[in-house]
Amino acid sequence: MYYFLRAILRYIITHDSNAFFYHGENDNDYGLVPKLLNAIHVSVFVSIAFFYFFTKEIKTKLDYFILFFLFGFITLLSSKNIILVVILLIFVQIFFYSKIANKMRLRNLVVLLSLLVLVFSFGKIKERFYLEFQSNSEKSISHNVVSGLPEGVHNVSIYEAWNNEKFSQNDFFPGTAFRVYQARLFFEFLQEESIFWNGFGLNASFIKLEEKGKHYNVFLGSETAEGYQKKNFHNQYIQNFAELGIIGFTLLIIILLINLKNALKRKDFVHIVFAVLMISLFLTESFLWRQRGVVFFAAFYCLFNFMNKTPEKKN
Repeated sequence: MYYFLRAILRYIITHDSNAFFYHGENDNDYGLVPKLLNAIHVSVFVSIAFFYFFTKEIKTKLDYFILFFLFGFITLLSSKNIILVVILLIFVQIFFYSKIANKMRLRNLVVLLSLLVLVFSFGKIKERFYLEFQSNSEKSISHNVVSGLPEGVHNVSIYEAWNNEKFSQNDFFPGTAFRVYQARLFFEFLQEESIFWNGFGLNASFIKLEEKGKHYNVFLGSETAEGYQKKNFHNQYIQNFAELGIIGFTLLIIILLINLKNALKRKDFVHIVFAVLMISLFLTESFLWRQRGVVFFAAFYCLFNFMNKTPEKKN
């Protein structure tokens, strides 16, 4: 509520609609939440709260107000990955975990698959993904990794991020392309460095990423924007593998699988939401390499997996 009211006030003063979306920058705090909080991270926190109210069997008017407000807030935060996962989980809850779904699971499965095929075969969406992968385009399906860019810059496509031998200081990465570029660097590190078993060490990959960034001549920053060579992998799985080796990567996978297994076994849908959100979030963010991320994950992991382990006594 605080950040929403703050956005309204800032819009009244500045008439800048950016106050309602995503996060601001360190030197320009005119997003819905500050850069320090990170819109994607806040989306995860809000999503857990949203599904708590969404799965309540008996809802009051206040519950409905909070429910719609939280969904609106998730939408305004503009994290495409989280929005898609939340919508998918809403369908799953309605079709498979609600009371009305119990007698119609096969039909609901067909309906759900049909809806997903319809959404992803829609012409504009299909065309947007195709252009993003094949070649450069004026716009992208994701936010630019650095903000405050001048007009007329070249937006790097996924194909270019994976294949270009050199970049220029006028090449800028949308979020999807940047993550592909970082994955490319990781596979190069696997071939060039002895990191399979031990990794580089905690946070030691930053030096290597900076060296690679200079080698490929990516945008190295300016007075107002940080360069790409200063950023982490933006993928928790790759981050674990690169810094902790195969053992650290395997442990992360085991932790996530145990979490998902327990969630499905208990049929606690909020726990399922947490498990699925973490699996998908780790594809786009090095969430556990941030203090708020590791505290959030550790706290909720323990709460969901270790509470109510003893079966309730039957009356």
